[in-house]
Amino acid sequence: MPGFREFLARFRPAGSPGPAVGGAVPADRSAELTAELQPPLTLLDDTAREAAAIRAAAVREAAERRRAAAERADRTMRAARARALEVRRETAARLGDEAVTEAAREDVAARRAVQELRERARQRTPALAARLVAQVADELTALAGTPPPGARQEAPWARDGSRE
Repeated sequence: MPGFREFLARFRPAGSPGPAVGGAVPADRSAELTAELQPPLTLLDDTAREAAAIRAAAVREAAERRRAAAERADRTMRAARARALEVRRETAARLGDEAVTEAAREDVAARRAVQELRERARQRTPALAARLVAQVADELTALAGTPPPGARQEAPWARDGSRE
């Protein structure tokens, strides 16, 4: 329902001030405003449709970019997994080679240690044998009560390992 102001606006003069003229039509301000605003609003409708089309294109482009990025990420992950297997194989081979080399080095060291041990045993055996013969001779002498003839003369080493 129109207000009082709109009711009075219907009785405004349609022309320039002066004597009343017959056949004057009351002014319709809402129709004038509508007629005045219709062309710019029509242009805005076109702009709104254009903006909606731009937004839709942006949504499609964003979806395409996300899909392309997901494909790139998938390819990168597959390549990384394949490379990881290759790196694992290379590392295992390298560590295996290092283990073989280390085992060979340890084998050489062990053989050297065994050789050194044998050499020390070869050097110490005559002295130990002489000490053992002397000890047995002393024990036999103690049991028999008389010293055996020349038993001490055959042992070049004394009990403490020094030459007599």
